This record gives sequence, C-alpha cells and structure tokens, in this order.
Amino acid sequence: MNYRNVAIIAHVDHGKTTLVDGLLRQSNVFRANQQVPERVMDSGDIERERGITILAKNTAVLWRGSKINIVDTPGHADFGGEVERALTMVDGALLLVDAAEGPMPQTRFVLRKALARGLKPIVVVNKVDRQDARPDEVVNMTFDLMVELGADDDQLDFPILHAVAREGRAWREGDPPAHDLVALFETIEARVPPAGGDAGAPFLLQVANLDYSDYLGRLALGRILQGTIRANDSVVLVGPDKEPTRARITKVMTHLGLTRVETEVGEPGDIVVLPGLDEVNIGDTLSDPEAVKQLPTPAIDEPTVSVTFSPNTSPFAGREGSYVTSRHLADRLERELLVNVALRVEPLGSERYRVSGRGELHLSILIETMRREGYEFSVSRPEVIQREENGVRLEPFERVVADVPNSAMGSVMEALATRKGTLRHMEPGEARSRLEYRIPSRGLFGFRTIFLSMTQGEGMLNHVFDGYEPFAGDVHTRNHGSLVAMEPGEAFAYSIYKLSDRGDFFITPGTEVYVGMIVGANSRQGDLNINVTKNKKLTNVRAAGSDENLILIPPRRMSLEECLEYLGDDELLEVTPKSLRLRKRVLEPNMRKKEAKTAA
Repeated sequence: MNYRNVAIIAHVDHGKTTLVDGLLRQSNVFRANQQVPERVMDSGDIERERGITILAKNTAVLWRGSKINIVDTPGHADFGGEVERALTMVDGALLLVDAAEGPMPQTRFVLRKALARGLKPIVVVNKVDRQDARPDEVVNMTFDLMVELGADDDQLDFPILHAVAREGRAWREGDPPAHDLVALFETIEARVPPAGGDAGAPFLLQVANLDYSDYLGRLALGRILQGTIRANDSVVLVGPDKEPTRARITKVMTHLGLTRVETEVGEPGDIVVLPGLDEVNIGDTLSDPEAVKQLPTPAIDEPTVSVTFSPNTSPFAGREGSYVTSRHLADRLERELLVNVALRVEPLGSERYRVSGRGELHLSILIETMRREGYEFSVSRPEVIQREENGVRLEPFERVVADVPNSAMGSVMEALATRKGTLRHMEPGEARSRLEYRIPSRGLFGFRTIFLSMTQGEGMLNHVFDGYEPFAGDVHTRNHGSLVAMEPGEAFAYSIYKLSDRGDFFITPGTEVYVGMIVGANSRQGDLNINVTKNKKLTNVRAAGSDENLILIPPRRMSLEECLEYLGDDELLEVTPKSLRLRKRVLEPNMRKKEAKTAA
C-alpha cells in the first residue's frame, strides 16, 4: 500500500474540519444512505459547542490506490502539545488560510512548527466566495510569513489552491472553479512524499497519542517508522526514566474513515492503533525485542500560565458534585498528565495543586471537562509563569491581532497601551482596521470582555504566545471591586433593586448565597459588603404586592473564561457540575479586614 500522511493546519475557524468533512464524503467513506453530522471530526461536546478543534484527530481515505492518512490538528496555540505530536506522524501539511482574514497568529504558531520539521506545505485559500475575499493578497501575505519563519526554497515553492470547503470544492490557482475536491487529492499525491520505511528492518514506532477502550484498555497511536507489526507480536516498551519492559500486542488496528478497523499487518508509514500496552505513555518508543531502541521525546513548549486547584471549601461544598475530595482531584489531574503532554501539575501542600498550561483556554477546557465529569473544586486567578535569566526577570509576551470597527479603534488602542501593549503594525480599512500588538500575557487577563464591549460585539481578537521578554512593569487590569454578600440566605428582588446603583449583579432573585460569595461587580474600586437577603417589610395589603412592579436590570451572565478573567488575587472560582460561583478566598468580612491590615 502507498501511504501519504498529511496534517491540516490553520487558524481557528478557517475551515480545517469542514474541509476534512468534504474529503471524507468525496472519497466514498460513507454509505449512500448514512446520516453524517456536520464537523464529523469534532466528536467532543465541548468542541462542537465552541466550534474549535481541541484534540488532534486521525482519519484516512483511499484515493486511486493510495491511502491518505489525515490528521486534523487544533488551530489554537493553547493546544500546541497536540500540534507537536500530530506533526511527528506526517510528511506534508495543508495550510488553510481564510481568503479575507489571511494568516492569523495561530497560523504563524503552527506553521513555524511545520516548517521547522521540514514539511512542504500546500496552501489552500479557503472561503474565496466571501464578498471581502482577497486571495492574491492573502497568498502574498502567506509567502512573506513563510520567509519570515525561515522557510527554504523548496518550501516556498508551494502549490496554491482556491477552495470553498463548505461546498466541497477546490481548484488550482488560475483554473476555473471546480465542483469537487479532485484537484486537492491530486495535489496531495504529487506534493506529499510517500511515507517510507524499511519493512524488513526491526519494528519501530513512537507513541504520539493515547486513547482508551472499555474492551481493549489503553490504546497507543503512532506511525510505524520501520518494520511490521502483527497481532501477538512481542515488543519492548522504552520511555524516559523508565526501565524497558516487554509487552504483547493483542491487535493491530488502523484508520479508515471515522472508524478503526482491524488489520492483519501494520506496514511502514501507516498510522496504527495498538492495544494491550497498559503502561504506555505518550513519547514512549515501541521496538523489536531483538533491537531495542529509544527515540528522543519530541520537545513540547513550556507552559506560560498557571492556576491553583483545590477542594471546594464553600458552605455549599458537596451539594452538586460527585467527586469532591482532594484525593479525587489528585487522581484526575494525574490521569490528565498521561494524555495532555503540555500540562504540568505541582503539589503545593494543604491539598492544593498548581496546574500550568499553554494559556487560559488550555486550562479552561480542562476545568470545563472536569466539571462535566462530576468534579467539584476551586480555582484561583490565572498567573503568568515568569523566568529569570542572567539576573533579568522575564515574562511571557503575546502577539495580538485585533480586527475592529474604525469607530472603536481609538478606545481599543488606548486600552491596549494602558496594558503595556506596543503597536507593531496597522492595516486601515474603509470600515474596519486590523491592529497588531505585542503585549505582556498579563495584560490580556480580563481584556476580552472589555474588548467586546468597546467594539459592541463586532471586534475579533486573536493572540498567540510570542516569547519571553524583560518584565514590563505593573499592569493594572482591573479597575473595580466586588459586591460581596454579608448575610446568608435567599436573594430578594427588593434588595437587588435597592442596590442596583452600586454595580452589576451576577445573580437573580431567588439565588441562594453565602457569606463571602461575590454577587456582583462594584462600580467603584474596592470591595463592598452588601445584604441581598433583606426583604421589604410588609405592613399592609398594598405593600404586599408592590414588589411586582420592580424592574430589575438583567444580571451579567459570565462564561467560565469570563469568570477566570474576573478573579482578583484574593478571590476563587467555585466550580461544580451545575454552577460557577465567585467567592472571596476568606469568607468572613472581619477576617478579610484583618488579613488586609496584616498584608499592609
């Protein structure tokens, strides 16, 4: 069998997963009467809800006697660990670029990784049917980006295709529009080198991903570099800081379409799934017992942001979660380390754990996944991970691209400047402009909500890690305090109405609150203790019905990311399967005053 292994890389929402859908449909993977959902590769609930790819996915199609293994990779830099692993299995890359937006920060991130591995890109300019499409300009921008990232002459001589992935169409630049993806299939065959490997050499495979089956146990996924593998063959498992251990392969499976099919023999160049390896980890090497070899583990970019996980200690602890103890928390984080190679977990004592990842999104996806699994815990405010080199204090910086209406450009630029952002490039337009900044990662905490407010929801904000630079000084990211409940009980409309001029509320009448729970954002600096459980005294029949006339401002509903962005240094986010509650780290008002005086 002739194998081609290719990764699809692009910025978030530029059409990677949609293009894979088209390749699968046009290679006749699905039955004629089969009901196939949109975005078939995004199988996770969170992926479908958010419209992003989080985990690298593998699929394969047959085309004119060749098997094309396709890896759909995350487009967000926060999931760089997934990208790193995916690129170890492929020999080429489809670089998908939006015909209007052009190369974006995540495009830069993933493309840098692909070029460094020597992969030859195929550029697919998608969404050329958009009214604001500018394919020629986007191709030039992509070429300039590759030059900037150090691409060699062979990589710069890339084929160009135009596409409308949503309609399953692609054609070569200069050709008339096509009605299918044949041109893309042919370009992959011509551009991506066959996945080689000596079938007669000792078996060798490096584990790129893990999965789990209730029937087969832990599953190891990777590309066969040389040799062959069959069911019941013996292999030696070698990993970092691990003694070589012997294991037996119970089955050999490979991908076809969206399913895994059992095969008699795994051949060099193919991407296979091997069950029966209970102790295997990502990065381990599987080799022939007669020729034991350990391959170097692929380097993964270090984390840049951390939060502290701890058991929930609020008065509502244990009400909504199934897993609430520190032991449950520790076990779950340990399991996550097996598959999430970009994550770091450090015990801090007192049942607390510092969890570090590639960004806020990386950590928020973990938090959301755990709460859906029934876990209940508390999370601290995100903090950037700083370094010290040669006596110089360094912190992570981000490359930010903001697409904003011209009417909001001034306020956005002012806000970014106050957060230590430096303008690097500006593309003015008739109605909208694109701003490119370099800003400390700390400066982006809490900025997305402010940005959407400034642009009335019309702005687009993207950012990616861009290296470490000397500490930029203090960054003031929060200019208000919190409204904190000072009495436990049920919130009343009367109290919320009377206190509405104090700030924005997060709760509705009828919400149960506890002392120290944050119920809103103060309109001024500093915290304000308030009583939302006080009801109107009823003295006569007319007063009894007067509350029905109260008109309340709708509460501010915050997502998980917005809650993390909101947190102050002395605040925690209470995470349960049903609720997200903001609270003070120290609940009692008098104790908070004492701590504040001691700190001063």
